[in-house]
Amino acid sequence: MSNLESDGLSVTYSSDRTGSPDLRLIHYNDVYHIESGSAEPIGGASRFQSLVNYYRSDPRFTGQPDVLTFFSGDAFNPSLESTVTKGRHMVPFLNKTGIDVACVGNHDLDFGVAQFRHLSSQCHFPWLLANVLDPALGEDVPIANCGKTCLLTSSNGIKIGVIGLGEREWLGTINSLPPDLIYKSASETAKELAPRLREQGAELVVVVSHQREPNDNKLARNLPPGLVNIILGGHDHYYSHTIVNGTHVLRSGTDFKQLSYIEAFRKSGTGAGWDFSITRRDVVRSIPEDRATVAMVDRLTSSLKAKLEKPVGYTVSPLDGRFSTVRQRESNLGNFVCDLMRYYYAADCAMMAGGTIRGDQIYPPGVLRLKDLLNCFPFEDPVVLLRVRGQALLDALENGVSQLPALEGRFPQVSNISFGFKLDGPSGSRLTFARVGGKPIDLEKEYLVATRGYMARGKDGFTSLLVKSEGGDVEEIVCEENGVLISTILRQYFLSLKVLGKWRRWSPSLRRHWGLVHRGLHTGGWLKPPSAMPSPETEKAPFHQLAPRPPLQRTSREAHYYGRFPEEVDHNQVSTNGTNSDAMDSDSDEDPEILTSPRPTSNYVTCPARSSAEEEHRLKLARRVVRKWMRHAGLEPSVLSTMDGEGEFIPPWTSGISPRIEGRIVIE
Repeated sequence: MSNLESDGLSVTYSSDRTGSPDLRLIHYNDVYHIESGSAEPIGGASRFQSLVNYYRSDPRFTGQPDVLTFFSGDAFNPSLESTVTKGRHMVPFLNKTGIDVACVGNHDLDFGVAQFRHLSSQCHFPWLLANVLDPALGEDVPIANCGKTCLLTSSNGIKIGVIGLGEREWLGTINSLPPDLIYKSASETAKELAPRLREQGAELVVVVSHQREPNDNKLARNLPPGLVNIILGGHDHYYSHTIVNGTHVLRSGTDFKQLSYIEAFRKSGTGAGWDFSITRRDVVRSIPEDRATVAMVDRLTSSLKAKLEKPVGYTVSPLDGRFSTVRQRESNLGNFVCDLMRYYYAADCAMMAGGTIRGDQIYPPGVLRLKDLLNCFPFEDPVVLLRVRGQALLDALENGVSQLPALEGRFPQVSNISFGFKLDGPSGSRLTFARVGGKPIDLEKEYLVATRGYMARGKDGFTSLLVKSEGGDVEEIVCEENGVLISTILRQYFLSLKVLGKWRRWSPSLRRHWGLVHRGLHTGGWLKPPSAMPSPETEKAPFHQLAPRPPLQRTSREAHYYGRFPEEVDHNQVSTNGTNSDAMDSDSDEDPEILTSPRPTSNYVTCPARSSAEEEHRLKLARRVVRKWMRHAGLEPSVLSTMDGEGEFIPPWTSGISPRIEGRIVIE
């Protein structure tokens, strides 16, 4: 047997039917990383594509119906690549697998509804989400104008009805949703829509869902037997198959590491239903790579290299990310990121292991590039939100200082927490005080704590933060599968500061959320306004006008605002389909298309051709940056002071950050 025919194959469920099936299906869900891993199954888009090609066109399937492909959501985030591309790089990979219909996942909305609509418009298949409605788009219209159902027709003429459903739980974890969303019961929605699909001639009814396995099982229990034949689920990152109330419930792994191949056979008799044979395929190393997909991965990698040089922000103060600082004392960079985590999730406090910061350098005043963010915060475990008792929080702080003077990564950087410790105290009893919001930690009180998923899994000795899903006692408000990477939060933050070159699809919901973050984060006055001095480096992208959304309807009592922040309406803000009309788009969408453009990406850092005037302008900017750095470092700029008329500089395209040491951590 060939590798494609047998390697990584296991039978999930057998109907014991033989011969040519009436329908052939492929299902997968939750894909993030296009490159292979190191442990089996190693996954990777290129080997995954080889399996898809095998089921699509191998001579073994000659004379059988063409395969139909179903995707159950989560592709556009989180990954380091999506931090750069805002999910755009995944579109060609999804299209290449030949998806026929998809369900929206929570991470597909991480960059806002407007960006999802932009990405979905480039997909060669429909996205469904029937039970999350946005009244602002009209009566009974799903979020982002997604479809509710889809009627597919197999190559042999059989009609398949598809319903897309999501769960209520993950709606409350997304900070970039429109206001007044209406969530409808998944089971009631299926009961309403499935009969309509049957009336349109659907012989097989499929639910593609993005909800946890217990909710899929609940859906199957609540439906009349036979109304829905199979539920193809996502959101959980594991492979599972059950039969509940006569309905097959399947989820197909994660991250291009697994897929399900399904053969469906009509049962004898009218309306008798379907038999399914389900095969699990693990994407193992011995499966050959699809050459065309390998070339796509290579093009993406080369495109990202240029994008990584792109300036994304500006710091007025040196940011201290040295191991010798972040692993044994307070760091202004640690303060900044922890504050950002806290306000992003509307938490009471935040804690981050100092080992999260990997740059091991001082970032001098000046431009911050995208690669600076990704090199400094490379980890791909999202930020989570926990409900923690004061005793557990105190134990976590004790663990953080327990190994000093060794430069262990567990040393805590914090937000809205202050604590002191004695370096010579016995390990486990070093704290001298610990406060949240200026008040001593109440050992019985519950606090909302933003932290890394790594710590919520008890790593680095943080067993007091171990969540229930990992065998601990701590409640997860936002779990890893719903959380957002630190690098993504940083990227969105710097996008929110931009004055020029704004991202076109910075939606009103993102603007509302980040406005509230800024209100809390910048009360200390460490954000510095941009210079009014024009810069020849800033190029204006074409203005872009989008059609306005229909007027917002707020009459339904079912309407509810989902998200961690209270709804606030900005009456001065013009609500449009994703942006205000004068937002410029030089940040993303005016760049050459990733994967498709033969031209190299250029920006004012990487552009090789510059005039002498441009070089002189750059030299002046560099001198100003150096002068400012020397002033902050306490050095006398004896040489630079002779250059008249060249004051300190913050570029006109963004504000500058200047986080400080604030005495949050006291060594006694």
